[in-house]
Amino acid sequence: MIILTLKSGKEQSLQRFHPWVFSGAIARMSGTPEEGEVVEVQDALGCFMALGHYQIGTITVRVLSFDPVHIDQQFYTSRIREAYQLRRQIGLAESTQTNAFRLIHGEGDYLPGLVIDMYNGVAVVQMHSVGMWRDREFIYNALREVVGDNLKAIYNKSEDTLPFKAGIEMQNTYIYGQRPEDKTAMENGLKFYPDWEKGQKTGFFVDQRDNRALIERYSKGRSVLNMFCYTGGFSMYAMRGGAKLVHSVDSSERAIELTNNNVELNFPGDSRHQATAEDAFKFMQQTEGEFDLMILDPPAFAKHYNVLNNALKGYRRLNTKALEMIRPGGILFTFSCSQVVSKEVFRTMVFSSAAKAHRRVSILHQLSQPADHPVNIYHPEGEYLKGLVLQVW
Repeated sequence: MIILTLKSGKEQSLQRFHPWVFSGAIARMSGTPEEGEVVEVQDALGCFMALGHYQIGTITVRVLSFDPVHIDQQFYTSRIREAYQLRRQIGLAESTQTNAFRLIHGEGDYLPGLVIDMYNGVAVVQMHSVGMWRDREFIYNALREVVGDNLKAIYNKSEDTLPFKAGIEMQNTYIYGQRPEDKTAMENGLKFYPDWEKGQKTGFFVDQRDNRALIERYSKGRSVLNMFCYTGGFSMYAMRGGAKLVHSVDSSERAIELTNNNVELNFPGDSRHQATAEDAFKFMQQTEGEFDLMILDPPAFAKHYNVLNNALKGYRRLNTKALEMIRPGGILFTFSCSQVVSKEVFRTMVFSSAAKAHRRVSILHQLSQPADHPVNIYHPEGEYLKGLVLQVW
């Protein structure tokens, strides 16, 4: 096994169990590892520190274990079994009301570079590192063993998530089982069509499940605007919660089609719902005082720190307009899924938006990702989703 030796003083992050080793921390390598190969990391004195996947780039090693273990079939089966047991304990795996959840959440489940979402027995796998690609058979075998008869199919959707410079020719495809005839899944008793073959991410944003349920509690008798609706998840909960009007908006025609299909699946012929394919800012400029419950769940405006300032300007503009237009006494759910936008920065941005809008604003809830998207306590970067529920006067 190739050994990477750290520079003196650069072992501190691994001593704190942070799962990344950056290129600038490495003094030398005992050979030339292939991308994705399992390597050993030692401190400057030659003491073992960790095992992980080697990769080309700023993050040179994604740590799999801080113990000297074999990274083999047993390793992956054990990790995936631990993750499955957690989902069972929190009432997701094998639930009769929810069969859509995240089974593996990268660093949060101590498998950095790997994401697996479950949709009614279909495991949608996304590999974000060459190391996970090299170990893919271990992953498939572990899924079959751990999930057992509840596993209907495995779909690898890594074509757009693997590093493009790695030279891997990958096409999204079924690895196990086949495309099910019934492609519906269920979340808290509501049905939807997760589009794992052509949709964004793995097909549905399961990380908003708990926050969507909270929308239901606030919707009775309200006029609801769901911006950046994608598949209409928030809209369906608002309708079940008794909203008198729900308007879903997204710039994508495909998203509006998915939203309409999901609403029709749960509320056929319900005239309370309207959907519009239009730019969010343009729609909001044309709309005044019609809504008393609004949801802002935009895509990540910032994926890297070098664009953070521009992203915050976008978030501030969006939230200011929403705070200006919502009716007095209205409720605003506002989110950011940008990992580089911290909770503190997000809250400060909303504060400045409220001041600019000259509204009285109170925080009712501070929101994050659900328990099937666990945050490794040694990897705070994993807490990417943050949200606030505001009352506006």
